[in-house]
Amino acid sequence: MADCGVTSRRKAEELIVEGRVLVNREVANILGTKVNPAKDVVEVDGSILDLSSVSKIYILMNKPRGFVTTVSDPEGRNTVMELIREVSERVYPVGRLDYLSEGLLLLTNDGELANKVMHPSNQVTKVYEVKVFGLVSPKILRKLREGVTVDGDFLKPLSVRPIGQLENKTWLEFTLGDGKNREIRKICEAAGLTVDKLKRVAIGNLNIKGIAPGNYTYLTRQQLERKLLKSYESVRPSVLIKAKKFGERKLANDESYVKYRKETYLDVMKSYKEKAQLS
Repeated sequence: MADCGVTSRRKAEELIVEGRVLVNREVANILGTKVNPAKDVVEVDGSILDLSSVSKIYILMNKPRGFVTTVSDPEGRNTVMELIREVSERVYPVGRLDYLSEGLLLLTNDGELANKVMHPSNQVTKVYEVKVFGLVSPKILRKLREGVTVDGDFLKPLSVRPIGQLENKTWLEFTLGDGKNREIRKICEAAGLTVDKLKRVAIGNLNIKGIAPGNYTYLTRQQLERKLLKSYESVRPSVLIKAKKFGERKLANDESYVKYRKETYLDVMKSYKEKAQLS
């Protein structure tokens, strides 16, 4: 169903569990049921799917901040689908970037390729550039590299390195293997850091160079597979963090930076608005 562009793989599983999918007139209630496009008849809510006529579409987008990576949003927020309204084929996002994150996002109706990108066993790396408040000391950097445990899950990046130093902020490059939900933000918060900006710059050796935020381009499956199997070669060298460069500076895990966390800021603003409406 995902390959036909009916819905995402996750939503397709929900439809199967709900008994809304038939294969050869029988309810397909087993997840992962295999079908032969040349022989089998698949129905969803009474509509027969044409398994043989679907052309595969591959879109590479530079997602801007302020968009959720879903087909629809119950809270009424902007979704990435609004950025591809002129695309007639039904596609869905591969993986996700949260509302406040930006950068490389794949959209496709090819479920097989989507699974290849997301499944940890395929070892497709994802590279992110992350700007945090304050100075990232060697001790903090070591903690990020060693990994942290959050809600029972051990989260450890493949690599972390400093790539830029500003007066009150530090740029870091994270490389992930499986890329769990909000993994970098969770790692940073567990280490006491506050993220100012998070941008995915590459999946494998696929990158968004030359694509402006909110824009996208089409790729072929051959182009994708060729780049996904390669590692990203960053053009940004590692930098040596110098505490004395700007005089006395706060460390990145200083508690005073917590108020700048986007989630905290948005919650505070929401509270202010609610109080204003009541008064």
